[in-house]
Amino acid sequence: MATPKRTKDTPSAVARNDTSTAELLAAIRDIWESARLQAARSVNSALVQANWLIGRQVVEAEQKGKSRAAYSSRLLKTLSETLEKDYGNGFSVSSLQYMRAFYLGYPALLGIQHAAGVGSEIQHAVRVESAGGSPEAKSHALCDLPVSATEADWQPGRLHAGLSWTHYRTLLKVRRQEARDFYEIEAIRNGWSARQLERQINTFLFDRLLKSRDKAGVLALANEGLVTTRPTDAIKDPYVLEFLDLPESHRLVESRVEEALISRLQDFLLELGSGFAFIGRQVRLTLEGDHFYPDLVFYHAKLKCYVVIDLKVEKLTHGDLGQMQMYVNYYDREIAEPGDQPTIGLILCADKNEAMVRYVLDEKAKQIFASRYQFQLPSEDVLRAEIKREMEELDSGSAQS
Repeated sequence: MATPKRTKDTPSAVARNDTSTAELLAAIRDIWESARLQAARSVNSALVQANWLIGRQVVEAEQKGKSRAAYSSRLLKTLSETLEKDYGNGFSVSSLQYMRAFYLGYPALLGIQHAAGVGSEIQHAVRVESAGGSPEAKSHALCDLPVSATEADWQPGRLHAGLSWTHYRTLLKVRRQEARDFYEIEAIRNGWSARQLERQINTFLFDRLLKSRDKAGVLALANEGLVTTRPTDAIKDPYVLEFLDLPESHRLVESRVEEALISRLQDFLLELGSGFAFIGRQVRLTLEGDHFYPDLVFYHAKLKCYVVIDLKVEKLTHGDLGQMQMYVNYYDREIAEPGDQPTIGLILCADKNEAMVRYVLDEKAKQIFASRYQFQLPSEDVLRAEIKREMEELDSGSAQS
């Protein structure tokens, strides 16, 4: 019997096979990464809920004590010693204090039905835990707790799988409820890591965004987070560039600050806020043979416009504002597409004369902004004083009109 001849795959067949294999690998990777992400979110969510339930048990036990402070101290120490013997690290006195604070700070975390098919599981877990069910029943109930919440009906103070235990511990440091709600919304909306969240809190992002907002704007910021619908929504004052590790010195030159920002572009994008896409640095503009170089150019995906940024290491001058007006006009007339909105110009300066800025940037220059930058974390007292002053100016302006 003759042996059949082996035929070589043609180059096109090999290419098709390689393409199919690559597509298969991509599909498998997508499935695996999605599963890993879901598993991590499930573990995080289960840990958050367990810590909340433990905090509730501690609070209820403390309320039964005759001398609450003394009883609480002894109780936490006893619990810590026993639980760390059973489970190892994770049940120090300070950890138990965080769990207690978590329950007190988020009393409605597990008590609100916020997703279809989820509320009953939460209530079942809480009932089993409260009724003193068997360890097996409690374990099963905790495993059944929800791992996600739908974005449509989620509200601050409710469980969200996008927030880990480290996120919640960080949020507990924010005492003002409106500020905590804001950070909670923004952390979920922007996918901030716990470290990024902590950085935004430490730089008083909420307070910096309060500037130039009336009372209705302040309320909306606390209830809805930052909704970017107009140029002023995308601007902060001041900008905090502590991640550059540069000194507060008048000897700095623009090029050094610019190079530092490019080398830490991811951190700078976090400080700018969501929606900014980097286009380039020192992008040349030519006008009748003369060349000009704006320091940084971005495109804002939400506002659908270019954002031109210039850096000034000294006090802002009216000439700087005039130069920015030229950049904005050039981008509007030569670069922007028909569907783009008017270009935003932002000057980051070491200092500025507020009165001069108001006189130069009249109604015709609503797209140009001048904001201070600083290389150190801001003082909350200074920020609050500036916010109060600006809101008083806004109120007086409204009354006169």
